[in-house]
Formats: sequence, structure tokens, C-alpha cells
Amino acid sequence: MALDPVTAMLDIGGKVIDRLFPDPNQAAAAKLELIRLQQSGELAQLTADVDVAKGQMAINEAEAASNSVFVAGWRPFVGWVCGAAFAYKFVVAPAAAFILTAYGHAVVLPVLDFTEMSTVLLGMLDIGALRMLEKVKGVA
Repeated sequence: MALDPVTAMLDIGGKVIDRLFPDPNQAAAAKLELIRLQQSGELAQLTADVDVAKGQMAINEAEAASNSVFVAGWRPFVGWVCGAAFAYKFVVAPAAAFILTAYGHAVVLPVLDFTEMSTVLLGMLDIGALRMLEKVKGVA
């Protein structure tokens, strides 16, 4: 039996069809209809997912075109905050700890959890890389 719920349901449906329709031709036609229903359901879900993505893209374009800092400025703000936190975590804090320890000041600096920030930062960098690729290819 399959681990995928849809495939498992198709397996069970196929067994039920085999018992309900002793004629192999009728059973094959019923199984074909079952597979068509399953595929149309997956296609409908895929279409719905694409529609949601298109809607989000339209919202992103409208936000990016806005002149208001409170609408269009949040992305650069998040980028600068993530960049500053990244610089603190990997450049400023280690250098400051080294320098302070060298001068005899044992100070424990706050530690940032990079796992929480990396999701946002790496997601923004990926989006930025895609935008750079669009610029290189000349896509508006």
C-alpha cells in the first residue's frame, strides 16, 4: 500500500471497482474515470496555487510602486536590519570580543540566533539574485 494518501485511495478505489464490476472492460472504464477525477483534482489545486501566487505578485508590484515609506520601505528596512544583524553576528561581535579581551575587559556580548534571521535574510538574498538575473537578461 502506498504512503501517499491519494495513491492509497486510488488503490482502495481500484479494489472496490474490481469487486463491483466483474466485467474487465467496465472495471477498466471505472478505474480510468477514477484516475481522471484524481488528476482533475490535482490540476484544480495547482491552478489555485498559481492564482494565489499571481495575486501575491500583483500585491508586491503595487507595494514596490508606492511612494510611501510605510508601504514600499519595509523591504529595504528588513534588508538593512538583517544586514546589520549579520554584520554584528559575524564581524562586529567577534572583533569587539577579541579587542576587549586583549585590553583586559572580559565583556560578554549579546549573542544573536542566526537560525531565526537566516530564513529572512537568505530569502531576501534569493529574491535579490533573481532580480539581478532579470536585470542581466534585460527583463523589465
